Amino acid sequence: MSTLVNYSGDDEFYSGGSLCSAEIYCPVRKRARISGPFVVEEERTKNPSIETLPDECLFEIFRRLQGGRERSSAACVSKRWLMLSSNVRSSEICQNDTKMVSADEDLEIECDGYLTRCLEGKKATDIRLASIAVGTSSRGGLGKLSVRGSNITNVGLSAIAHGCPSLRVLSLWNVPYIGDEGLVEISRGCHSLEKLDLSQCPSISNKGLVAIAESCPTLTYLTIESCRNIGNEGLQAIGRCCTKLQYLTIKDCPLVGDQGITSLLSSGTTMLKKVKLHGLKITDFSLAVIGHYGKAITDLNLSLLRNVSQKGFWVMGNAQGLQSLASLTITLCRGATDVSLGAVGKGCTNLKHMCVRKCCFVSDGGLVAFARSAGSLESLLLEECNRITQMGILNAVSSCRKLKSLSLVKCVGVKDLPAQASSLSPCESLRSLSIRSCPGFGSTSLAMVGNLCPQLHHLDLSGLTGITDAGLLPLLERSKAGLVKVNLTECLNLTDEVVFSLARLHGETLELLNLYGCRKVTDASLVTIADNCPLLNDLDVSKCSITDSGVAALSHGVQVNLQILSLSGCSMVTNKSVPSLKRLGESLVGLNLQHCNGISSSKVELLVEDIWRCDILS
Repeated sequence: MSTLVNYSGDDEFYSGGSLCSAEIYCPVRKRARISGPFVVEEERTKNPSIETLPDECLFEIFRRLQGGRERSSAACVSKRWLMLSSNVRSSEICQNDTKMVSADEDLEIECDGYLTRCLEGKKATDIRLASIAVGTSSRGGLGKLSVRGSNITNVGLSAIAHGCPSLRVLSLWNVPYIGDEGLVEISRGCHSLEKLDLSQCPSISNKGLVAIAESCPTLTYLTIESCRNIGNEGLQAIGRCCTKLQYLTIKDCPLVGDQGITSLLSSGTTMLKKVKLHGLKITDFSLAVIGHYGKAITDLNLSLLRNVSQKGFWVMGNAQGLQSLASLTITLCRGATDVSLGAVGKGCTNLKHMCVRKCCFVSDGGLVAFARSAGSLESLLLEECNRITQMGILNAVSSCRKLKSLSLVKCVGVKDLPAQASSLSPCESLRSLSIRSCPGFGSTSLAMVGNLCPQLHHLDLSGLTGITDAGLLPLLERSKAGLVKVNLTECLNLTDEVVFSLARLHGETLELLNLYGCRKVTDASLVTIADNCPLLNDLDVSKCSITDSGVAALSHGVQVNLQILSLSGCSMVTNKSVPSLKRLGESLVGLNLQHCNGISSSKVELLVEDIWRCDILS
């Protein structure tokens, strides 16, 4: 197979040299036996140069070069030859039926469209794209191309279109100089395009998207983000021509409205499965169409839809068309209210994953109504929904018979209430409970929630500065299944007593323990962990009151599979711990010693040499 020369410098070509760009094959040239500058100059004046031929003639010559090796060699001569070679489409190359095809070339043909290139910043130039197009053409051309933040123009993209007809995936991010002309060339040359990702492409308009729609019927993925000149016309063409489209993301495109969205969804042949709409000027009408025609949609993400009211969400739920919907995310939508949430719960009977973020009009009533009607719900995440209280959470958990995961993030409305006897039924299905950065959530709330969650495997209480040992210990005692992952980051008031209980009750199952910032946790906790947690593989005791004694105890413990250990900010850990860390290093793959000022840099260097398999941060 042809060997490609990897050139890592700038993509520049010189007419007098044999410098090769990336992806261009360049055979080794023999050194001249006689060096005579005067004679050579005389020969040059006598013999006419091929450089005097017009572009049209050179183009005809290049398209008659049979092998990729020959075409790559020609492209190495000069920038002019490279650009002319890159303008030769694969379909324009003259084929010689009598030519013997080598085994290498057969293999190259079999590798059609499996090559991937990702260019960013200064590395992405028109010349480099041209060289990639020429150099990969004999191997079937590119299958995937991603260009980010560069100054490439339509010239470079056209070269890819000419030389890579098998291109299936194209991602253009922050490329202001690529416009409709380049996308039109892609549509003409790359009919197998399956995925198109356009982000921050201000020069691309409906014209380019229409060309893609009309020439690339196999398009299945489409992402358009922050493209100010793409609107309804382009999306209507996609809806009309791309009947295999399954994944759609449209974000922050000011010209996109109801006409574009509804045309994508109202087609009788629509196969859309995953839809994400963010920051668009669509109205209730679009959501009504989604609710009626989105029969194949399994994942729906609606974010920052300022013109959608409660009616839009209500109709979407009551239309009864979202029977396949399994995951729904609603973020920053004023139309998401208690009434609309209840309608969604009733209409989306197969909904398993629900995420509600920053929806200020959702309260306990809507949450409980949704939980009672969404009989298939397995995962619920509520973030910055500040009207939801402790009682709403408890009633929702008790109502969901299949709920496996519950996450609360920054819900300031959840506050401690006086302890009271509860008649709510436990949620035996719940395996993961995450309550993060809810400042009002204290020990009383934790104890009440713990009564409803006897089968937990994962527990995340990071950022709950108000909880104490008295609130967490009952939850640990009622957990029957055995905790596997526990995150207590920044729980400032927890002490060694919690770790003692955790190790005693769940040491046989515990695999991850994060105590970052628990400053009341001391060496005693490490001694207990060392004696009772054989399966532990990830331990973080950063910014805890840990000394050399605790590290030494851990190094002699039963946890033979410890892979990640973080001691960041443990200022009382000194050079005396180096032998213990070396012993632990037999199984470690990650060790964090940042801000451990008691360990000198020279000792860290020795440690790096001794446990070279471990990635050490210092």
